[in-house]
Amino acid sequence: MQMMTRDVLLEMDQEEEEDDDGDIVLDNLEQTTVCSFGSLENQPDFRTPEFEEFNGKSDSLFFNDGQRRIDFVLVYEDESRKETNKKGSNEKQRRKRQAYESNLICDGLHLEATRSILDDKLVFVKVHAPWEVLCTYAEIMHIKLPLKPNDLKTWSSAFGNFSWFTKVLQVDESIIKPEQEFFTAPFEKNRMNDFYIQDRDTFFNPATRSRIVYFILSRVMYQVRDNVKKFGINRLVSSGIYKAAFPLHDCNFSRKSEDLSCPSERYLLYREWAHPRSIYKKQPLDLIRKYYGEKIGIYFAWLGYYTKMLFLAAAVGVACFLYGYFNQDNCTWSKEVCHPDIGGKIIMCPQCDQHCSFWNLNITCESSKKLCIFDSFGTLVFAVFMGIWVTLFLEFWKRRQAELEYEWDTVELQQEEQPRPEYEAQCTHVVINEITQEQERVPFTAWGKCVRITLCASAVLFWILLIIASVIGIIVYRLSVFIVFSTKLPETLNGTASIQKYLTPQTATSITAALISFVIIMILNIIYEKVAIMITNFELPRTQTDYENSLTMKMFLFQFVNYYSSCFYIAFFKGKFVGYPGDPVYWLGKYRNEECDPGGCLLELTTQLTIIMGGKAIWNNIQEVLLPWVKNLIGRCRTVSSAEKISPRWEQDYHLQLMGKLGLFYEYLEMIIQFGFVTLFVASFPLAPLLALVNNILEIRVDAWKMTTQYRRMVPEKAQDIGAWQPIMQGIAILAVVTNAMIIAFTSDMIPRLVYYWSFSVPPYGNHTHHTMEGYINSTLSIFNVADFKNQSKGNPDPNAVIPTTCRYRDFRNPPGHEQQYKHSIYYWHVIAAKLAFIIVMEHLIYSVKFFVSYAIPDVSKSTKSKIKREKYLTQKLLRENHLKDMTKNMGVIAERMVEVVDNNLRPKSE
Repeated sequence: MQMMTRDVLLEMDQEEEEDDDGDIVLDNLEQTTVCSFGSLENQPDFRTPEFEEFNGKSDSLFFNDGQRRIDFVLVYEDESRKETNKKGSNEKQRRKRQAYESNLICDGLHLEATRSILDDKLVFVKVHAPWEVLCTYAEIMHIKLPLKPNDLKTWSSAFGNFSWFTKVLQVDESIIKPEQEFFTAPFEKNRMNDFYIQDRDTFFNPATRSRIVYFILSRVMYQVRDNVKKFGINRLVSSGIYKAAFPLHDCNFSRKSEDLSCPSERYLLYREWAHPRSIYKKQPLDLIRKYYGEKIGIYFAWLGYYTKMLFLAAAVGVACFLYGYFNQDNCTWSKEVCHPDIGGKIIMCPQCDQHCSFWNLNITCESSKKLCIFDSFGTLVFAVFMGIWVTLFLEFWKRRQAELEYEWDTVELQQEEQPRPEYEAQCTHVVINEITQEQERVPFTAWGKCVRITLCASAVLFWILLIIASVIGIIVYRLSVFIVFSTKLPETLNGTASIQKYLTPQTATSITAALISFVIIMILNIIYEKVAIMITNFELPRTQTDYENSLTMKMFLFQFVNYYSSCFYIAFFKGKFVGYPGDPVYWLGKYRNEECDPGGCLLELTTQLTIIMGGKAIWNNIQEVLLPWVKNLIGRCRTVSSAEKISPRWEQDYHLQLMGKLGLFYEYLEMIIQFGFVTLFVASFPLAPLLALVNNILEIRVDAWKMTTQYRRMVPEKAQDIGAWQPIMQGIAILAVVTNAMIIAFTSDMIPRLVYYWSFSVPPYGNHTHHTMEGYINSTLSIFNVADFKNQSKGNPDPNAVIPTTCRYRDFRNPPGHEQQYKHSIYYWHVIAAKLAFIIVMEHLIYSVKFFVSYAIPDVSKSTKSKIKREKYLTQKLLRENHLKDMTKNMGVIAERMVEVVDNNLRPKSE
């Protein structure tokens, strides 16, 4: 949409003047304002403001006349009362603000200024949109408004007999009354009689009023420089001309409004949604949507549905964990590792050059016992289950989302969305629209668009490579520190066997590396957040949805590499390319590659996931809860308690924290990253869904608490769905099948054990008469002749110990003296074939089930489709009938007039 209300401002004759800073300021205020809906005659003169004294109640939502509702509040600091007064800069800001406020008045808005009670330097400008302005912009913005009450039956009424079953979880309808549903249509001023207007004061609810006023504030100009328009409240706030701009909460969260006509929805949300005692109750989604808008409502609906689905995943995950826990005593290969006559007599080769010594296998006894819990048959069952669970979650969420689209009247939302003000400001090129064949303005040509896309893609690639470089740094740390721990740790723990059996060099390296990796991840997140926003701003998307989708893809790509790269390294690279003791593989030509424990790297992957998931949850709660609470507490301590009790609503809200336009984006990002941990690596940690479930139950209430108590009210926004997060989750779901199959095949030791178990009577696997795991550890450790060590790969044996003639290492290679010594044995190739076969079978099985489930479960239920079609039919019928009534009425009036004319013509003229 072109800037309809601003076109006239382009033709204004503006006198400009250079100030001390070289900027151009508005010289003649009268020449910068062209009234569109009204005039300045009946409005306060903001060039010499006469501030109104606050004489109302603390929860008042009206101007001092008690009639006009406050739809928005602008806050600025009076330059004449600043302690450090820079005359030139302050004068420029004052002129810009005067021009902006005068243009708001010209657009028909009513303004009223009042000074702060607590700080006389602050000025609050209250904004009210009268009926005519609301109607005009409701038509411009294609806002859907009620035609008549909806008389279609809902599912809740159809199943009302079973409501007792979930009554304890429901919000009490006597406290939060159900919203009346209406048939709606895009508003048109010339068809105003068709709409359900019982009271002009309530026809536009507060959320819609704030949305309309914000639309105007974002498009009103305050300066023209070199034929470039500067406009919008966002620029004025970011440049410091205004301190804040926000809609008002309707009351204090801890008590109802003193005004009996106020619904006190903030208080109801706090009591029935955000309060800890309501943690077991379902969310009042309709009231959330009404108060905060559809965009926030759909987020909480998605988060609640995701949490509900996690109950099933957590239950199965806990069952698989308990299966492994209670069967760990039956783990034969772990018993062999711990047995003093088996693991105690197996001497392992040094895992690093020169500084490491030979070691006994039984020092990994404790880690092998823990590994039995996670590396069991239950893990395989759980991985298959999660591949199906994630499909069920996504498909059923689509159905739930379609229901919300119908209930919240956002089915045709995409047709209503307007261009961003930042996009409109850059529209300087004229092109021919291929569809309409009419001229339209765009910000850049096709060639310019290609250049921008290329530069943005290059910047994204550069920062991703930088993340990978940080991961390589962590790997180098692991390689270096492992040598230190291998040398110093046994000496430090000498004589403390109880600690030494738990704190091995491998464990110490894994834990410290995971902690450092987490710290680096948190630091990089702060940097990449700003980088992604800069790149997206340069890209200049057309609509707010396009902007958020573009930013979503960039931020998720950054976060994906940042959070998951270390897990991918442990799962699929560590210990896979190490060579053998006589010919090890070196990283960067200097560092010998890391090796896994004899049982594999699965336990280390579990440790990494636990630290990152737990640390991330703790860090996010500190950021989301503690920081806003502390800031607001400090702000309250600076004010006088007695004065705070009588301060008006706009002043109380000003001292709350600003959530920002991207606040909800970060909430989504946090949950999607968690969704990745729950699905991508769940084969290594079946308790991940349980941790996610506990976190999400708290997350819902924490988000609700901070929105209702700690943050200013956000501008309500429309949203049809969760945007780009839906395809991201679908991509994660597809990738999760591959990663979990590969974790079971290559990271865990399950496939080699199965090959050994089913080949019990086939040499060289075993020579047993029945299925058994006895001798498995011995079969997985190859033999190396110590005399074959190269000088640079020799270890540093204990001078007091006897140097063995042979040592063991984890691999399937031929022993020394074999005609192909140290080459991979036939057992190795059989295991590789079994692993690849397992991956293919598991992937095809799960993908087949996924595609069948996706096909069997339609995205929109049959009942919802029928409701949408029925409502559309009734709406069109209603509008057509009203139109026919108007035509009939008009034709009747015309016919009466024609009869009068004919009678007058036939009547004889008097002389």
